[in-house]
Amino acid sequence: MKTTVGERVFYGVNYILLTLIGLLCLLPLVHIVAISFSSNTAIATGRVSLWPVEPSWLAYKSMIEGTNIVKAFKNSLLITLAGTVFNMVFTILAAYPLSKKHFYFRRIFTLAIVFTMMFKAGLIPDYMLVKSLHLVGKYWALWLPGLISVYNMLLLRSFFAAIPEELEDAARIDGCSEWRLIMQVILPLSLPVIATLTLFYGVGHWNSFFNVMIYINDPNKYNLSVLVQNMIQNASILTEMSNLNPDDYKMLTPESIKSASVIVMTLPMLLVYPFLQKYFVKGVMIGAIKG
Repeated sequence: MKTTVGERVFYGVNYILLTLIGLLCLLPLVHIVAISFSSNTAIATGRVSLWPVEPSWLAYKSMIEGTNIVKAFKNSLLITLAGTVFNMVFTILAAYPLSKKHFYFRRIFTLAIVFTMMFKAGLIPDYMLVKSLHLVGKYWALWLPGLISVYNMLLLRSFFAAIPEELEDAARIDGCSEWRLIMQVILPLSLPVIATLTLFYGVGHWNSFFNVMIYINDPNKYNLSVLVQNMIQNASILTEMSNLNPDDYKMLTPESIKSASVIVMTLPMLLVYPFLQKYFVKGVMIGAIKG
């Protein structure tokens, strides 16, 4: 179909506006990257804008050697990978039976689950429950309370319900068991929405801050979010860094260390997102519209 002049103008204006908005969102991150790679004199004199001045890796080197950021990075990986696997397994196990019309009590269970989405007990009852289960100080306190996101479960249930029943009947006629049907038929067809929910869960665990502050009381178990926040709020971060060379101390500023820590925390999600982006819109729209 041939576009009119008005449509071309409309699309052109949209492209320009979206490009400007994208650049405005990107500029703060670019500025932080520039600070993390710049020298102390350039930062102190305010010469750093969008490009590193007198580039140096010293901030990253000193941060890795003088802080617990490597340990916190490993903790974040553990929390994110294990938590996302638990979330996806139990979300699939909850969504699949609720998507079947022959499941007699599916309406009752669905209403009960949706009720928890609208009405919550609150922070104090949640903490009392976690404490009574002896989970304070353990990562299970981060995984179990939010094991299933109701929104994500409903999204996946809608996607499962949209899969033609004739396809499942054909698999059963060929002797396919229920578990094999899920693993070899349902899940491969649901890859877009599964990738989308994996991204939702993964980003949530990677950025978890409040729950870690409440339930984890051992600094050695802190994730990157908590450690970076402590570093940003700490005005005397350089004096508390261990194993810092006196010569390096003179070449560093707290701003460069803080900027480097923010980049280390942000970079993994920036690297993972492009691989899942192609599934993102498709997974959300199919699960929402077809349901």
